[in-house]
Amino acid sequence: MGRSRYKFVDPTLPHFVTCTVLHWVPVFTRPDTVEIVLDSLRYLMAEGLKVYAFVILENHLHLVAQSNQLDRDMMRFKSFTARQLIQYLEEKKVLPILEQLAFYKKAHKDNRTYQFWQEGVHPEWMQNEAMLRQKVDYIHHNPVKRGYVDETRHWRYSSARNYLGEEGLLDVCTQW
Repeated sequence: MGRSRYKFVDPTLPHFVTCTVLHWVPVFTRPDTVEIVLDSLRYLMAEGLKVYAFVILENHLHLVAQSNQLDRDMMRFKSFTARQLIQYLEEKKVLPILEQLAFYKKAHKDNRTYQFWQEGVHPEWMQNEAMLRQKVDYIHHNPVKRGYVDETRHWRYSSARNYLGEEGLLDVCTQW
C-alpha cells in the first residue's frame, strides 16, 4: 500500500495499523469528523472487518484489525474517509486546514487539490497474543500518555471501554 517500506505479511492476519493525517494536521477535534471515521469502520465491519482495538486522536488513529483482505480494506477506508472529510471541511469552510492539506500534498498527487492522509498505514503483523495485548494496551494508553485523560476509559474515541466491560462506540472483538 502506498510507498511505505512496511508491508502486510499476510492481509488475512491481524495487524496493527496507523493512519496519520497529512503533516499531523489536527482534524479530529470535532465530533462530526470523528463520526465520519467511525461510520466508515462500521461499514467495513459489517462487511467482515474485525477491529480488536482502536483509538482516534486529533491527527491520527491506531487500529488492530483483521479481514480477508486488510490491505484492500485499509485502502478503501482511507480513500472513502479522505473524500468525506475533505467534503465536510469544504462545506464548513475550514480554510486553515484545507490550505494545509493543499500545501503539504505530495507533488505526485497532481490529480487532486488536497491530500488528506499520509501514505501507507505502517502495518505490523500481530504474531502472537502477547504482541496483540501489548498493542491493545498501547492503543488504549495513548491518550493517557499524552495527558488528555487520567484513565483509559475516559477517552471517548477508543475501545478501552469495551475491554472494561462497558459499551463503546464500536462493537470491537475483545476475544482473540
